[in-house]
Amino acid sequence: MSSGKEKPSKNGNYGASNITALEGLEAVRKRPGMYIGSTDTKGLHHLVWEVVDNSIDEHLAGYCTHIDMIIHKDNSITVRDNGRGIPTDMHTKLKKSALEVVMTVLHAGGKFDKDTYKVSGGLHGVGVSCVNALSKHLRAEVHREGKIFEQEYMRGKPQYDVREIGTTDVTGTYVTFSPDDEIFETLVYKFETLANRMREMAYLNKGLHLSLIDERVIEDGEPKKETYYSEGGLAEFVQFLDESKPRLIEKPIHVVGKEENVEVEVAMQYNTSYQETIYSYVNNINTREGGTHVNGFRRAINRLFKNYGEENGYFKKLKFNIAGEDFREGLTAVISVKVPEPQFKGQTKGELGNSEVTGIVSRVVSSILKHWLEENPKEAKRIIDKVILAATARHAARKAREMVQRKNVLTGSGLPGKLSDCSSKDPAVSEIYLVEGDSAGGTAKQGRDRTFQAILPLRGKILNVEKAMEHKIYENEEIKNIFTALGVNVTENEDGERVLNLEKLRYHKIIIMCDADVDGSHIVTLILTFFFRYMHELVAKGYIYIAQPPLYLVKKGKQFRYCWTEEERQEAVAAYAEGRGGESSVKTQRYKGLGEMNAEQLWETTMDPDTRIFQRVTIDDAQEADRVFSMLMGDEVPPRRAFIEANAKYANVDI
Repeated sequence: MSSGKEKPSKNGNYGASNITALEGLEAVRKRPGMYIGSTDTKGLHHLVWEVVDNSIDEHLAGYCTHIDMIIHKDNSITVRDNGRGIPTDMHTKLKKSALEVVMTVLHAGGKFDKDTYKVSGGLHGVGVSCVNALSKHLRAEVHREGKIFEQEYMRGKPQYDVREIGTTDVTGTYVTFSPDDEIFETLVYKFETLANRMREMAYLNKGLHLSLIDERVIEDGEPKKETYYSEGGLAEFVQFLDESKPRLIEKPIHVVGKEENVEVEVAMQYNTSYQETIYSYVNNINTREGGTHVNGFRRAINRLFKNYGEENGYFKKLKFNIAGEDFREGLTAVISVKVPEPQFKGQTKGELGNSEVTGIVSRVVSSILKHWLEENPKEAKRIIDKVILAATARHAARKAREMVQRKNVLTGSGLPGKLSDCSSKDPAVSEIYLVEGDSAGGTAKQGRDRTFQAILPLRGKILNVEKAMEHKIYENEEIKNIFTALGVNVTENEDGERVLNLEKLRYHKIIIMCDADVDGSHIVTLILTFFFRYMHELVAKGYIYIAQPPLYLVKKGKQFRYCWTEEERQEAVAAYAEGRGGESSVKTQRYKGLGEMNAEQLWETTMDPDTRIFQRVTIDDAQEADRVFSMLMGDEVPPRRAFIEANAKYANVDI
């Protein structure tokens, strides 16, 4: 099989001798979480990243220009590239084909040979062998030296020796795998999750062609397909991330430099929002927890802008100190470094640990940013004005927080009057419902289990925190009630930066319960925006849930069934219509609000742990979540309209 793509012009000596084998594979199936993080949807998608990272490494080495990903109808995945192709000749020590070694031996690959890959994301060398071990079936096809080779595996075990099956005029590696249903909780791939990653890769690797094909969805007679390509790289990436935020400076500040074989690229742009948004990468791997490269960037930003402001006398009138976070409010930045020997914390590579990278990034960014400040005094002044505003707002916010946090919530004296607390004092078993409206709140109080369920009614729509300065947030009555009811508070560290203190958190389940209508959805979004921006740690720990009240009650005589979807309603009507009286004897009630249910019904459908349905709020893609919240809750109308039109679900709510 041939992709028909152009063959890279470069050639390199890449053979079995470049493959280094370190140890065997058995532990992966026993403890998959150690290698891919989890066996839920996150781990499922991590399999794809491991295979794609190998193709990206070929691109970084200069031998790959195209990468295609295909989601097949059965949720198996194919990743194909036009790199050099995995070597297939015999490994001198193991007496096996190098392809079989790469696919079946843990810690085996070209990544340990500095001459093969100068820079690599697949540092630990467990990637594709892990994917093989955790796949029910995997097929590797290699186009190399004018020939096509293949080998298939079942749960990591080769089904036959590597064999030659044809000739070809291109090079590359094609890997098709089916995740193992004995390992994973779900086998369904999300198009948007894969699309976001492919788009991200295009921005991080300008000039690389990527495509994503979904054979599960047919559009105009063809499988759904999206292509990704960027000429501008990180500068375009920042503009994409900031598309729904009014800009403070005309063009992104673009930093490119190299020191001690470490390549640094940064794109940054200021906007009028109140958030700092930084995404970081090492050898194309998203370092979600940051690390030394992010520390170096922040150090440079803080020092350069502080010196610039002081030298020009902009901070003279301030009666309080500027904190590091003030220089980064409204900043969107992407930091990408290429490190020959990165030291990650953990196999999932969430944080960079190389101490030398801090100074390298700081020096490279400082050098470029210093020139930018000198050459763009008007835009620099706009940023400094934003910094002063941020510092002033932070100072006001501290006073507002102190007012909210003045009473000790654990004594009970500081708890909101509307809160109906539970008797349990164990956060691990206690849960709190944030309920839309006093009426529904009253019903929930009657229907709850007082032992472990607390109820906090919220009046109307809370403040849109996306458009509000921080001190205004602590002045909002509903948000103050949430803070005091939860028992959390905001402190400042030694650098004057805000830290959410969860030591006295009173509930480990925080459930948003709103009407199943447009207003209810808006309130849910407002509350989620607040948690995402100001209590991010609660979301990250998995403490936030959204209750799913039923949409319908279908009745026939004394028989009844609650339904959460239109499909369930139709099934219930059809089932009841089979008996005496037909469909005319079946009655359907559409619940337009929580207040239409009595206490017993609310307990049965939405609060009883044995029968209720919750959506747990998680962040699979923080970058996309940030972009969507900014789009939905910000000031720019066109991106929001386009998003709603693409994602809105239309339904006939009147039965």
